[in-house]
Amino acid sequence: MPTASIPRCSADCTAEEVASLLRDHGAVIVERLVGDDICDRLAAELEPWIDVTPTGADAFSGHNTRRTGGLLTKAPTSIDMVAHPLVLDVVDQVLWPKKTAFQLHLTQSIAIGPDSPAQMLHRDHWCFDFFPFPRDVDVEVSTIWALTDFTEENGATRVVPDSHRTSDDVRYAPDDSLPAAMPRGSVVLYLGSTVHGGGANRTDRTRIAINVDYVLGWLRQEENQYLTYSLDEVRAMPERVQRLLGYEPGAYALGYVDGGRSPMTLLTGEAPGSHQSFVPG
Repeated sequence: MPTASIPRCSADCTAEEVASLLRDHGAVIVERLVGDDICDRLAAELEPWIDVTPTGADAFSGHNTRRTGGLLTKAPTSIDMVAHPLVLDVVDQVLWPKKTAFQLHLTQSIAIGPDSPAQMLHRDHWCFDFFPFPRDVDVEVSTIWALTDFTEENGATRVVPDSHRTSDDVRYAPDDSLPAAMPRGSVVLYLGSTVHGGGANRTDRTRIAINVDYVLGWLRQEENQYLTYSLDEVRAMPERVQRLLGYEPGAYALGYVDGGRSPMTLLTGEAPGSHQSFVPG
């Protein structure tokens, strides 16, 4: 059985405090990390995109759930969540093993419609072809931001605290999970090894969340960031976001272009020959 509750912090908690809870329990809620003004602006940007997004093709995706990706250009206010300093600091402390950069794994809004059943419980790191990562290796940190209030009734993300250190073949029942109930503007962070799933929406209103995940720089991203955004779109983004998208080497000699250049030179216009080589030998 899980712990009595999902650990939670206030927005003024330090990254060290949040990271410690995340490592210890596999999940943590930070309440009201962004304000209503950001939520309102982001909701307005997303509305026309959600309206034209098809519902899921299977039960796991949700037959009454709409998942809209590529948020950085569709909903520019999402950058306040994607590049939130506290979240990035926590991710930097928790992901392991890493010697260089981590990167953006995916961005999407998740709109769970009325009368939707709960999603199957799962671990996000199963996307890596179900590779059995050792339990002391944390390759992914996922975040779900509440754009509407999250309640057990409207489909708040369900989490099994302390499941992150159990083997992938351990299966959990829905009763083992707890709802990440939280006010809008809050975020629940959980590890890629933590068992979780979208909750059942038993109300007549849509529950909307922003899902942003981060992964070690030497792993493939779930959302193909290089095809999601054009080079011109990326050039207009802040440098921290450019690097998160994967435009810097993920490790030594991993992800270079043109015989050894950092991909950042494609964005800055730096001339070949004035760069550090990432090619061994």
